[in-house]
Amino acid sequence: MISQNQFDKELELIIINAIREDIGDGDHTSLSCIPEDAMGKAKLLVKDDGIIAGVAFAKQVFSYVDKDLQVNVLISDGEKVKYGDVVFHVSGKSQSILMAERLVLNAMQRMSAIATKTAVFADLLKGTKTKVLDTRKTTPGIRALEKWAVKIGGGENHRFALYDMVMIKDNHIDFAGGITAAITKTKKYLADKNLDIKIIVEARSLEEIEEILSNQGVYRILIDNFNYEDTRKAVALIGNTCLTESSGGINEDTIRKYADCGVDFISSGALTHSVYNLDLSLKAF
Repeated sequence: MISQNQFDKELELIIINAIREDIGDGDHTSLSCIPEDAMGKAKLLVKDDGIIAGVAFAKQVFSYVDKDLQVNVLISDGEKVKYGDVVFHVSGKSQSILMAERLVLNAMQRMSAIATKTAVFADLLKGTKTKVLDTRKTTPGIRALEKWAVKIGGGENHRFALYDMVMIKDNHIDFAGGITAAITKTKKYLADKNLDIKIIVEARSLEEIEEILSNQGVYRILIDNFNYEDTRKAVALIGNTCLTESSGGINEDTIRKYADCGVDFISSGALTHSVYNLDLSLKAF
């Protein structure tokens, strides 16, 4: 996984690019009709039910736009919210609040939706050893925010990107000439490059799992698109040799059944690619 320092740099890049994209050479609406020294207050109003996420990021955005803006947090990341709740107050220059408004809302609405969906999945897994993972099926440019939201909602992050974990999937296997060839080449590459990163290998059948197990150095086996019966067989076959992960169209109706098969992780792209923004607004008061 990436370091906290790398993650913080990703967040900084998101803010820099988003402000550049939204403000350009100036927020001419605010600049034209609001005096530069005018001071104001606004509140983050919840107009939906769910899990709030992005409060800490909002504070970073406000500070980037204007270090003198003051944020009074009333509800923290990860807490349940309902219609009518106020998450925080922000005060300072009115122009600054308005310049930061859209980025704060866009980020928090998206992050809160992801955290809310993740919390549903995590609740369904209570009482099992299984943990829910996100994937790389994220919105280009804001992956750090979406993966942060998964953690706020009670899930765990898979690899961040292509560079922090090896994941040998079906196409890699086919292009490399088979499972053993792909694993062997990967281990040599990592040794040659002096890279200490984990290897995950996808299996499409019980026979492929047996071949993966005949190789050393695999951290986790991805049991992809298996039915319940074959998943249980796969878990029994793998035993304690390495960790197990189920994936492939798993949803709210099936996640508990896969967890009951004994897998360590269940990954779901739906956490980040199939959510509807939580309705939030920033209102002057």
